[in-house]
Amino acid sequence: MWAHAGYGAATLAGQAVRGLRDALWPQRSPYSRLPDVGPGSLSAAEWAELTFLGAPLCARCGVPLEVDLGPDGACAACIADPPEFDVARAALAYDDASRPLVLSFKHGGERGALALFGRWMAQAAGEGAAGEGLGAVDALLPVPLHPRRAALRGYNQALWLAEAVRAASGVPVAAGWLARVKAGAGQGGRSAVGREAEVAGAFAVTPEGAGRLNGARVLLVDDVLTTGATARACAQVLRRHGVAHIGVLSLARVVRPRDVTI
Repeated sequence: MWAHAGYGAATLAGQAVRGLRDALWPQRSPYSRLPDVGPGSLSAAEWAELTFLGAPLCARCGVPLEVDLGPDGACAACIADPPEFDVARAALAYDDASRPLVLSFKHGGERGALALFGRWMAQAAGEGAAGEGLGAVDALLPVPLHPRRAALRGYNQALWLAEAVRAASGVPVAAGWLARVKAGAGQGGRSAVGREAEVAGAFAVTPEGAGRLNGARVLLVDDVLTTGATARACAQVLRRHGVAHIGVLSLARVVRPRDVTI
């Protein structure tokens, strides 16, 4: 139920193809695709175009605020309908500048900037995603893919990000504690209501996780926080197993509704 025989083979095949590609073609910027920038590097101009998220933010969901409401200040949406998770943070705003970088990683398997992503995310987590910083987190939980999708794609980008955050922070990754048990057609292009329906009942705690989650402080790791539907669905399942604190950490988050398409 929790594994797929083709997943490992597909992952190895994907790694082999990417390794051959890197050997035959020069390293390029994962952002502009310009050659000879250096592995995982961005030029000064590329850095300047990205929007890194920092205070003032909603203390709960991490959305940027126009006015600093203080360390416990929440946005109107979180006050009206508090999310199931405790707090969320993201490194980047998902917008016209970051979209090529995120999508080349998410859908193209471009890992040139992965170490950089891990450092960005660890810094964002230190500013609140873990409640008291990464030192207070027991485990990083990558948002799982359904085994069929994982086999077709050949990788889980959330797992890659969790491993990059682990490398930057030392917090262990618990990839086997949460599983996606209901396949879906994907979230791209869906409304907020459609996204909620897509992930309803989609996640479950595994037998391995069931014995470890009670009282734990965990950090869900994903690529893009859009409407928060996936994070809420995962959090609902984790709460039923006694998780004490649920943080959410993503590489990027949607700030403006027109930026939803991923």
